[in-house]
Amino acid sequence: MGEGERENRRLSRRRFIGAGAGAAAGAALGGYLPQGALGSKAEEAKNRKPRNRRRRRRADVIVVGAGLAGLTAAREVLRGGHSVLVLEARNRVGGRTLNHKIGGGKIAEVGGEWVGPTQDHLMALAAELGVGTFKTYNEGNNVYWANGSLTPYQSGGPLGPIPPDPSAVGEVFVAVNNLNSMAATVPVAAPWTARDAPGWDGQTLETWKQANLQVPNARALFDTGIGAVFAAEPSDLSLLFTLFYIASGTNETTPPDLNRLFNVPDGAQDSRFIGGSQVISKRLAKRIGRKRILLKQAVRRIEQHRRGVRIFTKNLTASGKQVIVTGPPVVTAEIHYDPHLPADRRALLQRFPQGTTIKCQAVYDRPYWRDSGLTGQAVALDGPVRVTFDNSPPDGTPGVLLGFIEGAAARHYQRRPAGERKAAVLSAFATYFGEAARHPREYFEMNWTHEAWTRGCYEGYLPPGALTAHGTALRAPFKRIHWAGAETSDYWYGYMDGAVRSGQRAAAEALERL
Repeated sequence: MGEGERENRRLSRRRFIGAGAGAAAGAALGGYLPQGALGSKAEEAKNRKPRNRRRRRRADVIVVGAGLAGLTAAREVLRGGHSVLVLEARNRVGGRTLNHKIGGGKIAEVGGEWVGPTQDHLMALAAELGVGTFKTYNEGNNVYWANGSLTPYQSGGPLGPIPPDPSAVGEVFVAVNNLNSMAATVPVAAPWTARDAPGWDGQTLETWKQANLQVPNARALFDTGIGAVFAAEPSDLSLLFTLFYIASGTNETTPPDLNRLFNVPDGAQDSRFIGGSQVISKRLAKRIGRKRILLKQAVRRIEQHRRGVRIFTKNLTASGKQVIVTGPPVVTAEIHYDPHLPADRRALLQRFPQGTTIKCQAVYDRPYWRDSGLTGQAVALDGPVRVTFDNSPPDGTPGVLLGFIEGAAARHYQRRPAGERKAAVLSAFATYFGEAARHPREYFEMNWTHEAWTRGCYEGYLPPGALTAHGTALRAPFKRIHWAGAETSDYWYGYMDGAVRSGQRAAAEALERL
């Protein structure tokens, strides 16, 4: 090796050592060397300390979910004089309420929409936010489809939509009264403590139906009614859960009545909100303040430690003292908890499916069915669409027909092509309200089973055995975690009113522990 070559090697080695020393010095100085002091930009990037790009936020209470439960809880925390941060997985607020534009500044709801007597907490919130209501259209005749025959009948009555089928209606009427009597003995705060809880929770509603209804049309009519309330079949439901649900569908001063859940006038479908139900969440979010509500922040992990909680999303860490977790149980089950949830809570979540429903709507220039003296309400004993409503805006234009595919029918039709499903729905509308129904100017549907942060509607339900085995875990806090959501409410379980009630309760729990 020549002298020049040896010198070049020594120079190269000195340059290498010098660059390493410079990098070490830069690290020791915390990166305060001027740009270019370490040589090329490539060398600078190579030696620069990686930056932590995770956002960090802190509040006294972290709320998971910006539906009615989460936003109500956040408002209560603020009213209690503490800071709050709401993390929402979706790119919007409102949870299971969602407005759909149908032109001319008007909307139709594709999620929860109705409100009725004894839903006092929801109505109080709406009034506070300046959201008014209007009556569900109910003038004229309903129609009844049974055994291939269509019969109009006057709307209203003790069973709500009473079809002209005396033997069937009489048997259903007796069955409903029996269920009401049984439900009156179920404590809504602890249904698993009811006197006959073990026996009731040991059977399905289907088993009870088979023993108490004999007329074929009565059984079919009962199935239609149960599907309209639960978006599930009687064979899916624990009898105890059904009785609890009936007992829950009221307030603290009014006796339970399954008819209230069926009815339009003075029932759960009595009225709608002007501007759509989602406007309640939008106005409430504005009151809370947008800076306190972070969208597109799906919570993946919740850690509890001696002094507080840490909640992790993909790019955010939120720290607080208490956390309120809202949403359907099936969704909250997918969060990773450290420490793990108690065994009862985990077991409950494993047995808590959501109902299955497809909400289908057709828009017409005008509600033409009203010209024939029809309410737009149908009750059918078979077919994909067994319950319908007039879902037009307050002024009646455009006309909107709403039909539900529920339970087993929804499970079947959600697997069929969209065009086939649309044709089946419009064919049902045409059967009930005339051939004009086949030609809407717009058709849309919402399958909440496919909505990642809901997984089904209207609510979560429980099969036999779940309430008596694990019911105590339904709303019991776990250390610093508090549970809210419509499925944790004692009254109006599964409804918007129940969501509001649950947010108020969970916030009170969290505030008490701050």
